[in-house]
Amino acid sequence: MSIFRGAFVAIITPFIDGQLDEQGLIDLIEFHIANGTHGIVPCGTTGESATMSHQEHHRVVELTVKTVNGRVPVLAGSGSNSTSEAIDLTRDAKQAGADGVLMVSPYYNKPSQEGLYYHYKAVAEAVDIPIILYNVPSRTSSNIMPQTVARLAEIDAVVGIKEATGDLNQISEVIRLCPQDFAVLSGDDFTSMPTVLIGGTGLISVTSNVAPKDMAQMMDAALAGDLTKAKQLHYKLFPLMQAMFYDTNPVPAKKSLELMGKITSGTPRLPLYPMNDDTLSRLKTALSDYGLI
Repeated sequence: MSIFRGAFVAIITPFIDGQLDEQGLIDLIEFHIANGTHGIVPCGTTGESATMSHQEHHRVVELTVKTVNGRVPVLAGSGSNSTSEAIDLTRDAKQAGADGVLMVSPYYNKPSQEGLYYHYKAVAEAVDIPIILYNVPSRTSSNIMPQTVARLAEIDAVVGIKEATGDLNQISEVIRLCPQDFAVLSGDDFTSMPTVLIGGTGLISVTSNVAPKDMAQMMDAALAGDLTKAKQLHYKLFPLMQAMFYDTNPVPAKKSLELMGKITSGTPRLPLYPMNDDTLSRLKTALSDYGLI
């Protein structure tokens, strides 16, 4: 059975005055483990990896691995639109002791399916660590097609995919074409419960940042085939899932954690910018309705 199973949090990276808040990150990791989160994903999209230096990236992964101390799997973001840079980041993650890497498909340069295949193949051949593909066409402008995923699944190191298309047709095709032990993780909170019910293994979640216990329990129920409980939690969480996207992710999640008293500052790094007053008011209402503030 894959270790990449259940509710993994795409953890935010806390900053104070633009600098990494190491104690804030440690506290968040402990909050997640205490509330049943099944795995930690540092330096993903929600972790603002795009605006972190390589030194910061390495430090966040290193600190996460040290703090987790083997209690749950750590899946470190290591993607880049440069194959050589992706290899370097993946080597750093392995050196830090991560259990695997989450590798977003190359963005901006829009590679073909062959380009995507050989990009991942090159990383897999260069570094011996489990790789989770990350398909998020809304951010990368390219889509790893199910047939390409199936080819990549033949590479020993490629053990799963984070599917953030939000398209259950595509997710179903990935599950149909890939080996039974290939982890298929939803990349959208909204589709996480249905993804598990059609054969997926879990999700990498934004909403877990603020409601880790309920997200973990929803995944536990779905994986156990308890549709009644999974559905109840899905619809309980649904307004909160929506609230996490009132503005560009991770702006709402970070502000929510600040309002909840979990971090000192929820300010993102430029070019992301704090939400306006109207959006903030809506976010506060959603958090209050859920009982988080």
